[in-house]
Amino acid sequence: MLANILGSLATVPGALPGAVAQGLIWGIMAIGVYITFRVLDIADLTVDGSLGTGGAVCIMLMLLGCNVWLAMLGAVIAGLLTGLMTGVFHTFMGIPAILAGILTQLSLYSINLKIMGKANQAINVDKYSLLVSLRWVRKAMLNNPLIMVAIIIVILIAFLYWFFGTELGSGLRATGANPNMSRAQGINTDLNKVLGLMVSNALVAFSGALLSQYQGFADVNMGRGAIVIGLAAVIIGEAIFGRIFRNFALRLLAVVFGSIIYYVVIQIVIQLGLDANLLKLLSALVVAVFLAVPYWKSRYFRRGVKVRKEAE
Repeated sequence: MLANILGSLATVPGALPGAVAQGLIWGIMAIGVYITFRVLDIADLTVDGSLGTGGAVCIMLMLLGCNVWLAMLGAVIAGLLTGLMTGVFHTFMGIPAILAGILTQLSLYSINLKIMGKANQAINVDKYSLLVSLRWVRKAMLNNPLIMVAIIIVILIAFLYWFFGTELGSGLRATGANPNMSRAQGINTDLNKVLGLMVSNALVAFSGALLSQYQGFADVNMGRGAIVIGLAAVIIGEAIFGRIFRNFALRLLAVVFGSIIYYVVIQIVIQLGLDANLLKLLSALVVAVFLAVPYWKSRYFRRGVKVRKEAE
């Protein structure tokens, strides 16, 4: 038994580049989740559908002969529209945010099927110029996914840091922090919620476009469980780097690190022989535990400190 475990662990280093590359790609999606979950204080379930939409639009545009950058732009626009749909459901129609996200996610399943014409579409790396691909993950060149996606993430974080420092971005952050006070200050909170959902899902769709290129295909189910992975990345990043990274840009970077750690751990667990069918259960348990940690600390550990102080 021990020999089998050691043998499995010996294969982990060879699988790490792929795990880190996936962690980086999903880290962009996790940044989108962070914007709604932490900045807007909204649990948006649209991401399970918008990730697949981004991948589907990107692959289909490339199959139709579009340049990879134009295909990526199309994926981002599709993501903006999915966020707009959820925002309209929530603000204009008065549907609670979590239900609005579920409705959009449900609609996107059919929309993604119509975009691709079937459940999945593959693309040939030899015939099309892709931005990232699993085939290049071990090559020391610029189009190595590790290098390319890392550069993209740095640019995205720099842009988001600038955007959330503008008047519009500050209003969006204020909306999430205290909507009643924001309205009293003349801020259009409904507009900011819609804008935040659009930005978030644009990032998620962008991540989906990169992921579909990386794996060589888009699938109608590729976004299933994305919200759990995004939350896991956010929670792990905050739990490990929360006290170190105080700056907003560094918090976004912590989310990316959380995504990488998540995928590295998943890869190790797979190498140890865990049934792949249990991965979603493992992800849910990881998120549940990390979400419970702040509650446990406030309820049990601080109470213990208080009791000891009273005894003294």
